[in-house]
Amino acid sequence: MDNQKPVEQLTIEEATHEVKSLSLQVEQWGREYYENDNPSVEDYVYDQAYQRLVSLEKAFPELQSPDSPTQQVGAATISDFAKVEHPNPMLSMGDVFSVAELIEFNDRLQRNGVDHPEYNLELKIDGLAVSLMYENGKFVQGSTRGDGRIGEDITKNLKKIKSIPRTLSQPLTIEVRGECYMPKEAFAKLNEQRELQGLTVFANPRNAAAGSLRQLDPQVTADRELSTFIYYVPDYQTLGVTTQSAALLKLAELGFNVNLNNQVVDSQAEIEAYINEYTKKRNDLEYGIDGIVEKVNDLALQEELGSTVKVPRWEIAYKFPPEEAATIVRDIEWTVGRTGTVTPTAVMDAVLLAGTTVARASLHNPDYLRQKDVRIGDTVYLHKAGDIIPEISTVELTKRSDGSVEYVIPTRCPECNSKLVHLDEEVALRCINPMCPAQIKEGLAHFASRNAMNIDGLGPRILEQLFEREMIKDVADLYHLTKTQLLTLDKFGDKSADNLLTAIDNSRHNSLERLLFGLGIRHVGAKAARLIAAQFKTIEALMMASSEEIAGVEAIGPIIGDSVVTYFNNTQVHELINELQAANVNTDYLGATQAVTDGPLSGQKVVLTGKLIEMTRQEAQNWLESQGADVVGSVSKKTNLVIAGTDAGSKLTKAQSLGIEVWNERQFQAAMKEDS
Repeated sequence: MDNQKPVEQLTIEEATHEVKSLSLQVEQWGREYYENDNPSVEDYVYDQAYQRLVSLEKAFPELQSPDSPTQQVGAATISDFAKVEHPNPMLSMGDVFSVAELIEFNDRLQRNGVDHPEYNLELKIDGLAVSLMYENGKFVQGSTRGDGRIGEDITKNLKKIKSIPRTLSQPLTIEVRGECYMPKEAFAKLNEQRELQGLTVFANPRNAAAGSLRQLDPQVTADRELSTFIYYVPDYQTLGVTTQSAALLKLAELGFNVNLNNQVVDSQAEIEAYINEYTKKRNDLEYGIDGIVEKVNDLALQEELGSTVKVPRWEIAYKFPPEEAATIVRDIEWTVGRTGTVTPTAVMDAVLLAGTTVARASLHNPDYLRQKDVRIGDTVYLHKAGDIIPEISTVELTKRSDGSVEYVIPTRCPECNSKLVHLDEEVALRCINPMCPAQIKEGLAHFASRNAMNIDGLGPRILEQLFEREMIKDVADLYHLTKTQLLTLDKFGDKSADNLLTAIDNSRHNSLERLLFGLGIRHVGAKAARLIAAQFKTIEALMMASSEEIAGVEAIGPIIGDSVVTYFNNTQVHELINELQAANVNTDYLGATQAVTDGPLSGQKVVLTGKLIEMTRQEAQNWLESQGADVVGSVSKKTNLVIAGTDAGSKLTKAQSLGIEVWNERQFQAAMKEDS
C-alpha cells in the first residue's frame, strides 16, 4: 500500500480500476473476518485497504455504489441460527488511525455547532458486538450484530456466559449492547488445545470469541470461558441518566460486567494522555484491546447528532498502530507433542516485541506454513496474536534472495523417523508410532503435571534423564524408582531423592479423575475426566462402558466417548492399568472434596483478578472452594469479596465503585494461614 499513487493524482480510469479491485478484495477479507471468523490478513492490512477505498470514493463520488463494502455494516447472517431484527440498528464505528485524525474529528464536531463537548473515553475491546434484551429484569434474548439490521439469535449460547446476568437488580425492560470477548489466558489455552488436537488455531481473541458464540452446541460456548463488557443502551432514558459515564455506572449497578477504565475529558491534552496511558498498559490487561473509543458524553447531544447510514456521528474509534518487529528466519524446527502432533516453529534473530524478547514463533501446521510461504533466510514481520502469542504476520518478499527455495515439509518424524500422516482431515501432521520417544517423554511430563498426578519436583529435565538412562519407559515405572537410582542423576542428593519419592508415593492416593487426565486420553481434559470419573466411579467400570454410555454423561458427547473407548480397547493400555494397580496406584473415584460449610467464606461469592505471585490462580481457587466459597468470574452487586493480585484491572475498579471488600495477596495468604 505504501507505493500507491496519491488519490488526488489518479485519473478517472485509474480510480475506476482501483475501486473495482479494492472492493472485491475488501469484500473478501470482510467475509473471512465477519462470517468465517478466519481472517487471512491482519486487521491493519484490512484497515489500510478499507481507508484507501473510502478515500477513492470520496474523491470520485460517482464510483461509489450502494453495495460497496464502505456502505455495509458487518456482514449478512448465513448461519443456522434464527434471525433477529434489531429494533434500533446496530451500527459500526468510524475509525481514525492517528491523533491528528482524532483532532480533526473533534474540530469537525465543533465546526458543526457542538461547543467544546465533554468526551467519555473507553477502551475498545477486541471482541464481538452483542445485543441483550431484558423484560421485567429477565434475560429473554441475545443476538449478534449481523448486518446491523438483522442478527443471529444466540440466546442459548449467551446464557452460558457467567458475566451475563439472568436477572437484573431492577425489573427493567431494556436492550443493552456490548462486546463479548475471550480473555487472553483463555485464548492462549484454547489455541494450545486446538493445536494439540490437530485443529486450525484462531487468529486472534476476537475470532475465537465469534467462533465460540456461533457454536450450535451451547456447552462448547460454556467451555470457552467467554466474558462481556456492556457499554451502550439505545434508550438511555430507561436508565434515568443523562451522560455516558453515568450510564456505565448504572449498568454496573444492574449487574452487568462493565469496563470502568473510562475517563471523562474536555481537552485534547487529556485525550492524548489517556491514549498514551493505555498504549503502554494494553499488554498488561487481561483482555485484548485494539484502540480507544471516544464518545460525546452528553446522551441528549448524542441523540441530536444522530448517525449516518453506517456510523454514529457522536463517537469515533482511535485504532492503535500495529506493534510489529522485523527479523530473519534462521531455521524451522519440528517438535513432537504427547499426542503425536508434529509442529513447526520458526527460529529467528531475537527482537524486542511488545515488551518481551522474541526469538521463536509457532508456524502451527503445514497448511499455515505454506499459506505464509515462510522460508529459511526470509525477513519476516512479527506481531503478538492477542497481545501474547508471537506470530509471523507477513514475509517481506522484496528482501527475499534470488536463490530462495520453497520450504519442504518433512514426511518423517524428527524423533523416531516414522512416516508422518494426516488423521481425520486434520490440518496437523502426526506421528502415530506409540513408541516414539518424544511422545513418551511428553506423556510422562503430562502425567506428572500439577493438574494431573501432581508429582512435585518431577520436571522435564529429570524425566529426560530417567528416560535416557532407561530407568523408566512408561508412567508405571515411576512407581518402581529407588533412591539408589535417583542418586545417580545430575545434581541429586539425599534430600532431593527423598522429596521426589515422597511426591511419587503421595500421587498413588489421587482420585480417579487425576489419573484419567494424566493418562493423556485424546480430547479428555481435566473437566471431562472429573465428570466421567464421578459417573463411573472405578476404572474397571469405565473400561467396560460403551461409547454411548460415556457420551451420555452430561457435557461429554460422542467425540470424547469414542476416544475413551478407543483408548481402553488397546491391550497395551490394559497392561499399563494392571501395572499401576500392582504398584498400589488408586483407580477409584474418591468423591468431591468436602468443603467447609460453617467457615467465614462459606457461601460467599469471590472473584480472583490480577496476577498472584506466591501461588497459581488454580491453587487459590481450590483453597477458596475448599472453604465453601463460590469462585465466580465477574464482579457484580452480589459479589462478597475480590482478591486482587498485581496488574488487576477493571474488576478491581468495579469492585471499588460498588464498595465491595478487596484483599491483596498478602491478606489472602494471612487468611489461609489462619485456617491451617
